[in-house]
Amino acid sequence: MIIDFHTHIFPPVVRERREEYLDRDPTFAEMYANPKARIATAEELLRSMDEAGVDISVALGFAWREHELCVQHNDYLLEAAAKSNGRIVPFCTINPRADEAAWEEVTRCAAGGARGLGELRPESQGWELNGDEGQQLATLALKNDLILLFHVTELGGHEYPGKDGLQLGAFYRFVIEHPALRLVGGHLAGGLPFSTSPANLLKVFGHSYVDTAARRYLYDDTAYGRVISAVGAERVLMASDYPLVTQASQIAEVRRLAPGADAQALILGGNAQRLLGAGDAE
Repeated sequence: MIIDFHTHIFPPVVRERREEYLDRDPTFAEMYANPKARIATAEELLRSMDEAGVDISVALGFAWREHELCVQHNDYLLEAAAKSNGRIVPFCTINPRADEAAWEEVTRCAAGGARGLGELRPESQGWELNGDEGQQLATLALKNDLILLFHVTELGGHEYPGKDGLQLGAFYRFVIEHPALRLVGGHLAGGLPFSTSPANLLKVFGHSYVDTAARRYLYDDTAYGRVISAVGAERVLMASDYPLVTQASQIAEVRRLAPGADAQALILGGNAQRLLGAGDAE
């Protein structure tokens, strides 16, 4: 089984009326003002999956600042998942600054079939992960058996649209302080496996994972071997960041760069199967 743990789809209206949404959300404008920035729908994701041989894709929400836009996007994700015969797994999103409405939305999405929340970007939305809002999020994630997936910003490197989301240090602290949660650090967790001690890595990656989204734009080809050496292949999830990267090319990348057939099998789907409970993991 091949599972892509990090893809993005939007309601068709967002693409059709892109300019309106650019005006409503500064992070969306930063990432999608360029008309070359692709906005994909569920139907396009499913076609990509058919072409690439992907069995399941995790479809992530967008970190809208307006609660109403989060709800609109969540509705689309849940509906698309329900129509996909299990091939699309929805991760919804909220803005905790909506207070009680946000927490009610977590419960609603979990009841509607969401398996997680993401791609969470606290700094883009203006809330504190390691504060009261983050604690409430952790409590509800545990109560509803939800995985949390964060956009983690790497230290240094080049600037790009949408880079800021969650600073590496804030993610590290949250992971350390919430050992009961299932957590995923997007984009190789901002390079966390490369920037802390082996003892600290054991604390972090006993219950958390990294995904490979956008690896080719952030780290060189040696990153696969380095991250596997640091945290083990069993903590790495294949992620294309579709439509930024095609699913077929992301699968080929794992097969080319991850050392060993066993590691490749874990990264391409075995780890995600266990995390999602999607059938019998190898």
